[in-house]
Amino acid sequence: MSKLSFNLLVDGVPYMVKAEPFSFNDEHRYNVSFNGSETFVFAWDEETLRYAPLDEVASILPVSLEQEIANRLYEVTPSKE
Repeated sequence: MSKLSFNLLVDGVPYMVKAEPFSFNDEHRYNVSFNGSETFVFAWDEETLRYAPLDEVASILPVSLEQEIANRLYEVTPSKE
């Protein structure tokens, strides 16, 4: 997979999101940044059944933005079936 770039409008705020896929232990993960932010690692979370940031620092992400990014990553991630 190649690098992704997409625009989101969340709660009236525009975001330019960049996501770079990589594999870790046969799992799809993404390095994600938005509007020039630091990079967050998103990985599949079996508990919530969606992509979610791994780092504790990710608690600074607005929940609605996190959910929109997770939805977009889910849409573009190849199925393991």
